[in-house]
Amino acid sequence: MAGRFAPRTTAVPRQRPAVGDTSAALTRLWTPPGPLDLRLVLGPLRRGPADPAYRALPDGTFWRATRTPAGPGTLRISAAPGGRIAGAAWGPGAQWMLDRLPALLGADDDPDAFRPRHRLIATTRHRRPGLRLLRTGLVMESLIPSILEQKVTTDEAYRAWRLLLRTYGTPAPGPVDPLFGRYGLHVMPDARTWSLIPSWEWHRAGVDAKRSATILRAVRVARRMEEAAAMELPEAMARLQVIPGIGPWTAAETLQRSNGAADAVTVGDLHLPGIVGHALAGHRNADDAEMLELLAPYAGQRHRATRLIMLSGHTPPRRAPRFSPRDIASL
Repeated sequence: MAGRFAPRTTAVPRQRPAVGDTSAALTRLWTPPGPLDLRLVLGPLRRGPADPAYRALPDGTFWRATRTPAGPGTLRISAAPGGRIAGAAWGPGAQWMLDRLPALLGADDDPDAFRPRHRLIATTRHRRPGLRLLRTGLVMESLIPSILEQKVTTDEAYRAWRLLLRTYGTPAPGPVDPLFGRYGLHVMPDARTWSLIPSWEWHRAGVDAKRSATILRAVRVARRMEEAAAMELPEAMARLQVIPGIGPWTAAETLQRSNGAADAVTVGDLHLPGIVGHALAGHRNADDAEMLELLAPYAGQRHRATRLIMLSGHTPPRRAPRFSPRDIASL
């Protein structure tokens, strides 16, 4: 009788590793309007070296697994002769992904709108002509990992993303490449599955109650969050920050990817103000206010300016020890 009144918890069954999909791929060839460096453009989608939803292979091929409005899909992107880009896609979301391949690779971006005002930025831009700002058109796939990255080390956040996708995600449609590892590619869970993850599984992944609660609040209104992909930056920032636990840092990190927002500068970051201050003014102890002042000449393009600064390699030498990871899973 003691167990009669025990609370019930609906656990989500764990997915088995992908076994592959031999169905024919849909394909597309696209000619970009200018120089295009796939590694630079797609790099912001990578959440750690073992991201279950992203792979960059040694042969210059990039794989991406995602959940589209049409369903799960896998996209393979590679360079083709004649300066073209070849895309191949599998799954229910294949056509959706191919239709939006140009936008993903920065076709809607306008690098020529940027006017460098510092030698360091001008030099970096000259050396990186293939940099364009991607636009996925998908909010939740960038919002959830950005929430996981709040106030923790990147290693902690990447581990949480990896464990949660491998356990609750959907094996990606399409072929299985041996270089993917034994787990293969995974599409992130849908909103309902996120909402059913038990508290102890968040704990096992090292995600504290504050971050998991923020994710649960966001997935309950996932459709409203996705609408931000079609909004202008101020409205999109406001839409995301309606959710308690989502502030300017998380909203900017999300919209840089989902919307290709060239002006979505990351405020509230532990390291970025010092990097920008060091690069543009020789002041490694700059705060957010000073960073915004230094970036003011780039209004409308502040995110692009910070990308170029980061790519310049001109960062201040580390003086303090790295932030120690917290292991809440062992508590």
